[in-house]
Amino acid sequence: MSDLILNSTDSFVIDSIYGALYTSQRDNLTLLDFESDIKVVARNDWNKEKVALICGGGSGHEPAHAGFVGKGMLTAAVCGDLFAAPSVDAVLNAILHVTGPAGCLVIIKNYTGDRLNFGLAVEKAKEMGHKVDLVVVGDDISIPENPQPRGIAGTLFVQKIAGYTAEQGGTLEQVKQAALDANEKTASIGVALTSCSLPGETNERIAQGKAELGLGIHGEPGIETIALPAARELVTAMVNKLLQAKPVTNNAILLNNLGGLSPIEMNIVTKEVMESDLGRQCELVIGAAPLMTAIDMKGFSISTIQLNSEISKAIQAPVEVEAWPSAVIRREIPTLKCNNKIEKTTFEPSDDEETALAIRTVCDAIITIEKELNHLDSIVGDGDTGSTFSAGARKVLSELNANNLPLKDHAKLLTVIANNLTSVMGGSSGVLLSIMFTAAGRELETTGSFPKALAKGLQQMMAYGGAKPGDRTMIDALYPALEAWVNYGFEAAIDAAMIGAQSTVAMTNANAGRSSYLNSESLSGTKDPGAFAVETVFTQFRK
Repeated sequence: MSDLILNSTDSFVIDSIYGALYTSQRDNLTLLDFESDIKVVARNDWNKEKVALICGGGSGHEPAHAGFVGKGMLTAAVCGDLFAAPSVDAVLNAILHVTGPAGCLVIIKNYTGDRLNFGLAVEKAKEMGHKVDLVVVGDDISIPENPQPRGIAGTLFVQKIAGYTAEQGGTLEQVKQAALDANEKTASIGVALTSCSLPGETNERIAQGKAELGLGIHGEPGIETIALPAARELVTAMVNKLLQAKPVTNNAILLNNLGGLSPIEMNIVTKEVMESDLGRQCELVIGAAPLMTAIDMKGFSISTIQLNSEISKAIQAPVEVEAWPSAVIRREIPTLKCNNKIEKTTFEPSDDEETALAIRTVCDAIITIEKELNHLDSIVGDGDTGSTFSAGARKVLSELNANNLPLKDHAKLLTVIANNLTSVMGGSSGVLLSIMFTAAGRELETTGSFPKALAKGLQQMMAYGGAKPGDRTMIDALYPALEAWVNYGFEAAIDAAMIGAQSTVAMTNANAGRSSYLNSESLSGTKDPGAFAVETVFTQFRK
């Protein structure tokens, strides 16, 4: 069974409607209760003075169509079961509820079940003496010369323009003509990386790394399966098809998330559409948003409509509905030229043989144990501690060999080393060590004590990083080593580093870093790689 959040397949649609009504931002909707399976959401502020607009069809396309019920768009939405047209009785009852002397226009997407059930309901309403008419939207251009193009997200353009015309007091004939004109000027195409999930069915038709162009909003197969290209190439292919089918100049674009794309993906799609041949002629943008979905389909559709002054006014007119995003006037990316105000560390390179030897000893020691550190980290982490630490050591060593370090100015040297580490060390370790050396360099200028400065830097590392002694990190060796160095001298610091590193072997709980995600069995008997690195550095100076 597909993974969907539901109570049961029988209550899937009505539960969704209840949820939408609970959270509606306006108090203008009502669920019409016919004491049956009929599911109609209608305006509760409707007085029948103007032409009513009804849309609907199978559910699973939320927020369509109930999300577009309200002043300026739909008067009512008739909701069928999942991907199934509502019954003739449901449609007819909706028509009878909202239709007044001005009449009612029914707008549907071009699918057989919708045409038959809505069409019969319209004919019955006419027979009962009501002014009712119907418009079928077929905006999908993915299948060339298709005599029955499917209705997809471009239907929303038709609803919006018809709704505007009705709100202005247009007659039924005028509202219908506005809808027909909008349909004629609209074109849409969709693409997806997955089909949609259905209760009790698996969704494996589209292979990993593939995409389907032109698939339907009910999961119908597309016209072409392609290898998934970069976003720009994908959008270009879709735009070319749109422009071939219906060339446009000044246009509006509707960007529709079919349900499963993340916001970051839709932003990328939007960027590519707006920079395409279609987007450069665009005047108005609607979306990107989930507007007519296919449950959880991972894909999107692009709809375009040729603008004239009346259509442009209609699209921008305010509405009182939940789901219609305001149209945005096309603009260039707003940018502000700024100067980088971060001052680079300036220093004069200098020579100091003793300092150079100490730096070389530390760097060589770290590089020598690179593989051993990676092996330890492969047991308790992601296996890259050696590579990360060695990258930092090689960077500092290269600067030393290039005579590009202030070796006589130890405070400045610590700051320069901090900058070098962040430039090459990935993950958190580079930042943590950089925090330590930056703070230590600042402290050294004040105290003049190297071990006290490093101890102060370690305090800042712990404050920002959140780890402390006992959390099974490099701090378990570094903290006691620096404490011993400050109080008892460097030889004591070497012993303390060794004891601290060894203590991590028996620690079965890690409270920081990737090791914190592992169980005690994975940690037991293994020395923390960061602590081992600290131990190795200190022991290099054993006399």
